[in-house]
Amino acid sequence: MNNSVTNTARLLGAGLRALLVLTVLTGVIYPLAVTGVAQAVFPGTANGSEIKSEGKVVGSSLIGQQKYSLDYFQPRPANGLGVNSVNTQYRLILSGATNRSADNPDLIKWVKEAKAKVVRDNSTADHKVSPSDVPADAVTSSGSGLDPDISPAYADLQVHRIAERDGLPVARVRKLVDDHTEGRTLGFIGEPRVNVLELNIALRELIRGQ
Repeated sequence: MNNSVTNTARLLGAGLRALLVLTVLTGVIYPLAVTGVAQAVFPGTANGSEIKSEGKVVGSSLIGQQKYSLDYFQPRPANGLGVNSVNTQYRLILSGATNRSADNPDLIKWVKEAKAKVVRDNSTADHKVSPSDVPADAVTSSGSGLDPDISPAYADLQVHRIAERDGLPVARVRKLVDDHTEGRTLGFIGEPRVNVLELNIALRELIRGQ
């Protein structure tokens, strides 16, 4: 009986010591070490890839924004975004895809309406946009609905509208797009892209500098 109690106590003690050691290692030391390395080597990424304008954080280079007037470059559509219906006390936006197939009637309707709007919004007195010029990312949302980037083709399509509305030379706006076009990651991963928030910040600075 005494041996049984002693063995049980010994096992409980060993288990508690192991729990304490693992808690300190995995719950304190490891997170602090990872955080320290991240802050030392990749501080911008570790802090959310924040983008600042005029000394203030205005967003993240990883998350797209939707509230832009037609004086600025437009992002991809966000049809995949949902609204929080669990706790309606908070107006949360939920990311996600539409999960509709290519032949889904609703998706086809959305794409047609989006294409017509893109053509209408970006046609000017001196430049008419053809429906065939509208790239896929201008009328479809990404898997998350929060893609921060657009294709160079979609950015170029918007150049004439931006130039007309903001009183800028077309060539200057196109150069702005070119300056903010990033190539494929490591030269072969993904596609060339333009970060909409960074481009619009540069556009605002250009407008103010006129």
